[in-house]
Amino acid sequence: MPSYQYVARSPEGKTVSGTTQAANQSTVVKFLRDQGLTPTSIQLGAAEQVKTKYARGKRGKPRLEDTVIVSRQMATMIRAGLPLIEVLDILADQSEKISMKKILREIEKDVESGASFTEAIQKHPIVFDNFFVSMVRAGEASGMLDSILDQVASYEEKVLSIRRKIKMAVMYPVTVSIIASIITTFLLIKVVPVFQEIFADLGSDLPLPTRITIWMSRTLQDHLIKVIIILIGLIFLFRQWGKTKGGRYKLDYLKLRIPVFGPLFLKVAIAKFTRTLGTLIRAGVNILYALEITAKTAGNSVIEEAVLKTRTSIQSGESITRPLIDSGCFPPMVTRMIDVGERTGALESMLSKIADFYEDQVDAAVAGLTSLIEPLLIVFLGVVIGFVVISMFLPMFKMVEIISK
Repeated sequence: MPSYQYVARSPEGKTVSGTTQAANQSTVVKFLRDQGLTPTSIQLGAAEQVKTKYARGKRGKPRLEDTVIVSRQMATMIRAGLPLIEVLDILADQSEKISMKKILREIEKDVESGASFTEAIQKHPIVFDNFFVSMVRAGEASGMLDSILDQVASYEEKVLSIRRKIKMAVMYPVTVSIIASIITTFLLIKVVPVFQEIFADLGSDLPLPTRITIWMSRTLQDHLIKVIIILIGLIFLFRQWGKTKGGRYKLDYLKLRIPVFGPLFLKVAIAKFTRTLGTLIRAGVNILYALEITAKTAGNSVIEEAVLKTRTSIQSGESITRPLIDSGCFPPMVTRMIDVGERTGALESMLSKIADFYEDQVDAAVAGLTSLIEPLLIVFLGVVIGFVVISMFLPMFKMVEIISK
């Protein structure tokens, strides 16, 4: 148990100092007040400060997985009756990441200073986004913070699950393509030049595939650094263009319409939109503010624009579904179910059902893509590497014909 050094003032105005062992600062405060003392300073003992200074932990920025753990554990401890400051102290102590530990300590300090939990987490938008802050605000206002944090954790777990599935579907073809590029580059730089010296003695025109392969080999040998710089430059420019408003919108629009992956990205966007909006409405967040948050967390500019138009539509007294239909992104089933939910007063329930359906669709789509992509990648590898190999053997066949004659 850590040791704390304290300075306190007695009812007579005398200064009292000493050392005590306690689980946390809150326990020390309670201990001093029970003795009729008013604490003025509480610090970890010298030995504990050294331990804290050199405490080890994982490096790196907090991620969604860390927020999920914090939300779930916080809900459990608050439901068990622990004071919020003590909950934050426990979470900071057991946090594995140094960055998350530091953020939780700062939040604990702000709450101890009299700030609300909502005000304290607002200072850390990298970890706690608008969605999290709005849910906590609703939980504090309704006195149901534990229940709201459970909802936040459930929502974030579903978002995290979808992200992992998308990563799994995308990373496999990307990895194989990179490996294929490395192998092809090695063949062009190291293997093809050996054959090129042999072909120089033929004294006749080489087949077209061979000439193409030799040209690519020479280009890479003579201008490899330039090619790498150009590729890096193009990637950098593309990413910068993608960060602009117009570029991001066009990329997101194309993302929803590319073959094979487009339908999957659309299902993910719909699942996230309906799950976020449904969770916010269930927590009692105002529909206009809920739509604003949903738009910011949509992750796709096309969906974001449709949601913002929906918000404007509601402000004008119109239906929630018309802008969604006009966007052309949402399937009829989605817009019809939202429309029915709006008219019957069961919008939150309908949104949850849509989210459940599309999350199942994402599971099925990822499984289907995995089985479809594997044979396609094998064919791709065969075509790319096979072209280089065959183009090198075509002149060999010609040499055999010449010798046989």
